[in-house]
Amino acid sequence: MIFTDTHTHLYYETDTESRKLLMDRCLDNHVTRLFLPNVDSESLGLVAGLTNEYPDYCFPMTGLHPCNVKENYLEELEFLRSNELSSVVAIGEIGIDLYWDKSTLAIQQDAFRRQIKWAKELDLPIVIHCREAFDEVYAILMEEKDEKLRGIFHCFSGTIEQARRIIELNFYLGIGGVLTYKNSGLDKVIEQIDLNYIVLETDSPYLAPVPFRGKTNESSYLPYIAAKVAAIKNLRIEEVAEVTTENSKRIFGI
Repeated sequence: MIFTDTHTHLYYETDTESRKLLMDRCLDNHVTRLFLPNVDSESLGLVAGLTNEYPDYCFPMTGLHPCNVKENYLEELEFLRSNELSSVVAIGEIGIDLYWDKSTLAIQQDAFRRQIKWAKELDLPIVIHCREAFDEVYAILMEEKDEKLRGIFHCFSGTIEQARRIIELNFYLGIGGVLTYKNSGLDKVIEQIDLNYIVLETDSPYLAPVPFRGKTNESSYLPYIAAKVAAIKNLRIEEVAEVTTENSKRIFGI
């Protein structure tokens, strides 16, 4: 059985021994495919370091997180492009976040569009961060819609209507710990979505699933999310692991 964590910031752990223990727990729990989204120029080296340390298990993305889109965002984008990781499998995480700062919407939109075009040039999927900005993100995706636009809508927690609109644009839903939270309502949405459009993620070290909610998340907790999907779908956890891993292979090409 193989679990795939399509979105983890495990590289934030910079202590060598602690990082090794995190990876050991992943492998012990059959989480053997980990995809690492970049957030800015400073994290690029951390992503590269972990993927170089564990090349059989960790796969890098590159991108500028919307919360890191500041006045110098064009310089940040130029740095990321000029230091593009040779084995990068996606452009992410990118998108729009209006939870923390609505005043940067215009430059977030510009950065998002630029990185989508970059992904198309490289024929890579994108991994989208969207927080309180579904309409803004969706409008840009509709503008950019073509045969090359594809990827994952990370940390999806929207409505069934939003889920269907995303899937129609050739995107998969990234489902994480929020699914396990009481009264999140996400279980009712996932109940109506075919497993072939779902991938699993932890967003470690954030959003730990029950029974670890409120604690530091880690990729080894992914089976708890898979178990919740299995319970909702009345499937074996092995089937959830297999289908979601195959979905990740279609997205990332590995």
